[in-house]
Amino acid sequence: MSDKSSFSKVQIKSSLMLLITSFIWGFAFISQRIGLETMGIHTFTATRFILAALVLGIFLFIMDSKNSKKPSLLGNGTIHDKKNLLISGIACGVILTIANFFQMAGLQYTTVGKAGFITVLYIIIVPILGLFFKKKVSLTVWISVLIALAGSYLLFIQKGFSVNKGDLFILVSAFLFASHIMVIDHFTKITDSIRMAFIQFLVCGLISFVAMFIFENPEWNIILDAWLPITYAGILSSGVAYTFQFVAQKNLSAPVASIIMSMESVFAALAGWIILEEGLSYKEIAGCLLIFFGIILIQVPYKQMIRASKL
Repeated sequence: MSDKSSFSKVQIKSSLMLLITSFIWGFAFISQRIGLETMGIHTFTATRFILAALVLGIFLFIMDSKNSKKPSLLGNGTIHDKKNLLISGIACGVILTIANFFQMAGLQYTTVGKAGFITVLYIIIVPILGLFFKKKVSLTVWISVLIALAGSYLLFIQKGFSVNKGDLFILVSAFLFASHIMVIDHFTKITDSIRMAFIQFLVCGLISFVAMFIFENPEWNIILDAWLPITYAGILSSGVAYTFQFVAQKNLSAPVASIIMSMESVFAALAGWIILEEGLSYKEIAGCLLIFFGIILIQVPYKQMIRASKL
């Protein structure tokens, strides 16, 4: 088997992992909405991410034991490797905690479908944030941004030019998720992505656990009654999906990974429509379509297509 065909199979496998991730995340908006009906944001976040850290920690222990390695949550690399792992995991955990808070706060005031489409604006926000790191932004990106802004206007702005505060909260989370993707993109190539995900879950879970007792009054019987949405959000949306994201981004270019993850918005809209019977107005549907078109446009490899046409 040639290296080329082998790499192609790896890409296909990674693409499928991200598609599954998008599906899980899209339907995770439902579990978050249901969880918020009975408990506070910090309580739900703490339980889901502590559960995710527990499950992934057990997986890492078993894998280390099978590979005849001394079980270590920081791996068996050099001190420099462990330092990178801690920095990246803590950074991702802190960003994810804040992003998740704004996303869940927004879900209390907006629909699941709108939340999904606003969230995936991170795909356009990423190259804009890159300007602060002196990365060039092409004309295509700016055109995509304008299209997405037009779609955002139709999706967000209500009569009298008022904006739903839930939509604004979700938009803040989109910026934070964009930062999260940039941190992953920087570190996932140089560190253990699965252990990085574990540290992220643990940090997010512990921060939310402390906040849970400071700002809320958690009741364990309510938490146990909400075992289904917590299990979905903890094991599937957090443990499985985020780990898939970390692993898959090692083998795919940022544009390819981004466009697959943008399917989260479509699955979220479907989940809201099928499960919660939420609908969108024609204006909001038009806004979703413009945002999705802007997202697709930014991913088209024009330069590669031009080069290929000249061959």
